[in-house]
Amino acid sequence: MTGAVIRLSRQGTTITRHVWMNERVWLVTAAILAIIAVFNPTQGVESFAFAIRALVETAPYLLLSIGLAAYAGASGADSLIARAFTGSPVVMILVAAAFGGLSPFCSCGVIPLIAALLAMGVPLSAVMAFWLASPVIDPSMFVLTAGVLGPEFAIAKTMAAVGLGVFGGYITLALTRAGAFADPLRDGIGNGGCGASSVRNPKPPVWAFWHDRERREKFAREGLKTTLFLLKWLALAFVLESLMIAFVPAEWVAQAVGGEGVVSVLIATLVGVPAYLNGYAALPLVSGLVEQGMAPGAGLAFLVAGGVTSLPAAIAVWALAKRAVFALYVGLALSGSLASGLLFQAWLST
Repeated sequence: MTGAVIRLSRQGTTITRHVWMNERVWLVTAAILAIIAVFNPTQGVESFAFAIRALVETAPYLLLSIGLAAYAGASGADSLIARAFTGSPVVMILVAAAFGGLSPFCSCGVIPLIAALLAMGVPLSAVMAFWLASPVIDPSMFVLTAGVLGPEFAIAKTMAAVGLGVFGGYITLALTRAGAFADPLRDGIGNGGCGASSVRNPKPPVWAFWHDRERREKFAREGLKTTLFLLKWLALAFVLESLMIAFVPAEWVAQAVGGEGVVSVLIATLVGVPAYLNGYAALPLVSGLVEQGMAPGAGLAFLVAGGVTSLPAAIAVWALAKRAVFALYVGLALSGSLASGLLFQAWLST
């Protein structure tokens, strides 16, 4: 009897630990909302509503990308897609950086695509190039940047996005060839890193997978798993973003990144990481700072660093990749953003 009780106790402990490890993100999000609701009920409602609105706006990207990823897994096409990205890493980095800088994906919409690419075995170097470039600029952001800050600034931001992607991609490629990041994904995501099972053991794809019951079940299972995984991280990101918008006055940011010179660019790069609100809100802020005398290079560094390390983008990296990859991502974002600001400032001075 005592032995049975001990076994049941151990099983209960194991189940509790399993639930905590898999659902801790939901629990953290719920805890944050609960604490805010207790101390500031109005903000609690606003944060919840903000997260719901953001999820609804992101839903088209999520549904399309999740559907494509689930279809690729169920049909077996994921191995073909992965092989298409592994032909020439040097060329693929250029293509990924250019696509990231010109694609219409926001930092939230790119999360499911990145998850699918990594899970399908796409090289980390190409993914890193796309990952770094995508949050900085997109077609609508280019138009808005040109209207608020001028065409020169919009072009510079686009070049910075692509350049950052290429820079980060080649640095990552060199590190991986030296033996680093052999298994970049967190455990349980994508079957263990760049060597996904579908790539290690390729089989002919079955495009009309719905005729096979097992493949239909896999489509539903993978789609649900990916949806839940993305929703929990996006919900946390949007709740945190709502609190940043509510409690980080724009005036603080303006005071921190005002001024000219190399120091201004460096401060703008560092401040852009925690103080960045979102791409659209940051444009008028930077415009006002530039009018007050801030160096344009500092403004560009703030926009690039803030975009790459914004909450949705950073949490996406943290959720999918191991800590070493996350540290590399942040390091590349900071160094590349600083270089972009300094180069832009030097170009304007010539």
